[in-house]
Amino acid sequence: MKATTTAKTKGTAAAVKATTKPKTTAKTTKPESRLAMVRRARKINRELAELYPYAHPELDFRNPFELLVATVLSAQTTDLRVNQTTPALFAAYPTPEDMAAAVPEEMEELIRPTGFFRAKTKSLIGLSVALRDNFGGEVPGRLADLVTLPGVGRKTANVVLGNAFGVPGITVDTHFGRLVRRWKWTEQEDPEKVEAEIATIFPKSEWTMLSHRVVFHGRRICHARKPACGACPIAPLCPAYGEGETDPEKARKLLKYEMGGQPGQRLSPPADYPGRPAPALGAG
Repeated sequence: MKATTTAKTKGTAAAVKATTKPKTTAKTTKPESRLAMVRRARKINRELAELYPYAHPELDFRNPFELLVATVLSAQTTDLRVNQTTPALFAAYPTPEDMAAAVPEEMEELIRPTGFFRAKTKSLIGLSVALRDNFGGEVPGRLADLVTLPGVGRKTANVVLGNAFGVPGITVDTHFGRLVRRWKWTEQEDPEKVEAEIATIFPKSEWTMLSHRVVFHGRRICHARKPACGACPIAPLCPAYGEGETDPEKARKLLKYEMGGQPGQRLSPPADYPGRPAPALGAG
């Protein structure tokens, strides 16, 4: 990983680069060939790697079990809210055996801030029982095993495999799906079909970090409702350039998290993260 100063320097350089309206965009009247699309997609990935050399999973965790639980909790809420909730949860239930024996009503109160707390409690106790009874209290390192756990689908399994076990995987969340469709890498809507198509564009070794970079970009610059097109370093490669704010000054005001000078989502971010840690629950 590069040093914090390097990340800041690259981020500043990228911001300066983004202040100039792109001379050309990827828009064209001629249909893009498959080969041209793949080359453009890989160039976007390289640009994102320079923009976010510190890209990482935005859930706080110290082991595979904590990552699994945090990922299940992240459904229909922000990673920030999960990170603010899990310290008390893991203090009460540090192992699958502890969580399997939890009193549902007590766990519900701990995870209430993440929403859908009754359904999530049922999933967490269920997957903990399965880990205890079927996997010796350990999180398995195979996708086929992970998806047998209550509340765990391919997206959650790929998050755990890629970030806790080093097994490459593509994580298709709402940000990832939105951006790859904007960039015309796929027209698929179904997450599994999106995953399958994107897997044919990039080498397997890139899958996990590609996922982080795309999600980072979606959260910071390429927002759902108002993309910051005028502050986007990959604008010249984007077929959707112009859907959002193109004025550089106005676009910069739309940047979020470290790109906008705001705290990130993790209370305990990696050492090379150039932004500020998120506040604890109730601290602001």
